[in-house]
Amino acid sequence: MSDLDAEQPSAIGSPEPSAHELEVRRERLKERIYAVITMLAVVVGLAQNAHTGHSTAALYVTGTAVGLWLATLVADMQAHRVVHQRLANRREVQHLLFVSSPLLSCAAGPLLMIALSAGGDFDLSTALWIAVGVDVASMAVWGFAGGLRMGAGVLPSCVAGLLDVAIGSGVVMVKVITGH
Repeated sequence: MSDLDAEQPSAIGSPEPSAHELEVRRERLKERIYAVITMLAVVVGLAQNAHTGHSTAALYVTGTAVGLWLATLVADMQAHRVVHQRLANRREVQHLLFVSSPLLSCAAGPLLMIALSAGGDFDLSTALWIAVGVDVASMAVWGFAGGLRMGAGVLPSCVAGLLDVAIGSGVVMVKVITGH
């Protein structure tokens, strides 16, 4: 088994995931949620600008995802050097790349909507607002799923999902109010 295989989620039907696997899942999900919140701010800003073109929107969305990913890599590598007093080895770099990869996925939804808009299915502003709605809804799903996984029951899980919607909506409202 390779080092990366040990970090992949357990197969369906296999025994419960190890503490290490759960920690890797936590790290990946944290990165994904952080990226979605950041991408919300960027996409709202693009949606509010009547002069934004498809290529510009795609460039900003892609640049944001890649920039977040690179910033995370730099920060993690720097932190590793400070804490461990050495460079990360191959296995540690592979782990870092695996854990941080969800940062790149935050661009998928907005880029899909931009492409549909470029194909004439929606105007660009509508496409970007749909991407915002989908991202806020994804936050609700993660909040709800987290509540269920904790054994909180349906009602508390719904509350957790709504709290995450409030956070995402708060980011959107700040961007709308400030006009950026």
